[in-house]
Amino acid sequence: MERLTEAQQELYEWLAEYIRIHQHSPSIRQMMQAMNLKSPAPIQSRLEHLRTKGYIEWTEGKARTIRILQPIKQGVPVLGAIAAGGLIEPFTDAVEHIDFSNFTLPAQTYALRVTGDSMIEDLITDGDLVFLRPVPEPDQLKNGTIVAARVDGYGTTLKRFYRSGDRITLKPANPKYNPIEVTAMQVQVQGSLVGVWRGYM
Repeated sequence: MERLTEAQQELYEWLAEYIRIHQHSPSIRQMMQAMNLKSPAPIQSRLEHLRTKGYIEWTEGKARTIRILQPIKQGVPVLGAIAAGGLIEPFTDAVEHIDFSNFTLPAQTYALRVTGDSMIEDLITDGDLVFLRPVPEPDQLKNGTIVAARVDGYGTTLKRFYRSGDRITLKPANPKYNPIEVTAMQVQVQGSLVGVWRGYM
């Protein structure tokens, strides 16, 4: 099947989740609100592309008749590991999917497996799965939010985020580790924490 653009994928995933929960499709206005758009034109364009590419269909002339043709792979994608201690690179492609259909998680939630113990005082320990969601506006992040952040020259890590002017401090929750202090330009926030899951084998 033809790949979707990021904007099309975002709408498609939101649509699939909405229809799964409500058992009917949303209105154009609801889609506009969900995608933060002021005009219906981009929504209609994305819907047309989704139909052309075979992801959805609808009954012409009837509202709320969108149907999902390609079920989304169930579960939360685990995109690799994240360091709570040293720094390592996460993957961008899912290495596994874990079914959390009984839980309500925000759209676009993904998971990373924790390695290390720098967040242990926040009850996040080696081997846990952390659930993260993308941060569309990092400037709006509240100080103290636990984030996955990519730091130039360091890699990607899980820490508490603090901003003061153009300086960012990424603080561990373990006195064994030092905070990372860098300029805002050196930090790319990749996700904010939604939840933690510990699997007992």
